[in-house]
Amino acid sequence: MALPSQSFIPLRILVRGVNWLGDAVMTTPALLRLREKFPNAHIVLLTPEKLTDLWQHHSAVNETIAFAPGERIFSVSRRLRAEKFELALVLPNSPRAALEVWLAKIPRRVGYVRPLRNWLLTSAVAPRVQAAPMRKRTPGEIRKLIAAPMPQNSRSQFHPAAHQVHEYLHLVAALDANPEPVSPQLTVTPEDRVSARKKFALEKVDGLVFGLNPGAEYGPAKRWPVENFIAAAKEIQKRTNCVWVLFGGKNDAELAQQIESATGNRQSAVFNLAGKTSLRELMSLLKLCRVLLTNDTGPMHVAAALGTPVVVPFGSTSPELTGPGLPGDPRHHLLRADAPCSPCFLRKCPIDFRCMTGITVERVVEAVMQAAR
Repeated sequence: MALPSQSFIPLRILVRGVNWLGDAVMTTPALLRLREKFPNAHIVLLTPEKLTDLWQHHSAVNETIAFAPGERIFSVSRRLRAEKFELALVLPNSPRAALEVWLAKIPRRVGYVRPLRNWLLTSAVAPRVQAAPMRKRTPGEIRKLIAAPMPQNSRSQFHPAAHQVHEYLHLVAALDANPEPVSPQLTVTPEDRVSARKKFALEKVDGLVFGLNPGAEYGPAKRWPVENFIAAAKEIQKRTNCVWVLFGGKNDAELAQQIESATGNRQSAVFNLAGKTSLRELMSLLKLCRVLLTNDTGPMHVAAALGTPVVVPFGSTSPELTGPGLPGDPRHHLLRADAPCSPCFLRKCPIDFRCMTGITVERVVEAVMQAAR
């Protein structure tokens, strides 16, 4: 399908955003390049309600249109049709995302070639040569790898441009935008930060504030053991006299309570905010932190995009594909064990979890200390 001509200058652009927090942050380089290409366009982001606050004050986005969980596709498309968009950029690969903009009768619709939806697009972009699918290893493959008689590094070798940010940049390049990566970027205002500090009684904290995010939505294979988080938090607090702020969703409340009980005492302050913050408040408090110790999950990407260094134990997933910030950013410390089965991309480890237990408390502590300098 033909791509829009280089002489085409749309004034009203719809970007169909992605559905998950970490993925949304990784789209920001492409959105910034889209804004650079069309500086006078009114760019509207169609986003799930849960992510609306992420885009406040973002320089690439003029406006957001939110859709509710379970909202029917015809309801969404009817609202879009009234906006008279000239161009739609479809970031998700789902048939639904392409159908939304087709039903909205947006005349130019750009997205990746994928089954069951190409006819809905006016410009179907071929997959990148450098793209690397996150194929899950089978338990049999994993057992074969770890049973090899000699130590071997079977970690997948990825192209330098395999990272997910390049997927979205390649789409905007189809509109003649610059495909070169820039760092993911989010924005919080001074007013946001003051408000969050006041709400959670952090305005009187004078010393170092470190963040700790022990959960991960995808599954237990992405979570460094809680006892290791506790041991690392104690040692770091001993060395720095820092204040710990615990982050997470409602499902992480029990995990955070366990860490709070083990680390908080009269001499060391711990603010357990798991399940208590809005997305905007989470952003403001992550910006406050000197460093964030976290699993590979959405707040990791948010922190990095706000300029906060992150330390991340990686096990079942790959920093080459979905690591925080701009790939290779030296501010971030991405730690891995030499497990031949990693990355497996599984939710649960079928063997002994060596990819995570092989990352020692000592390594994590030293990485946090370096990142905090």
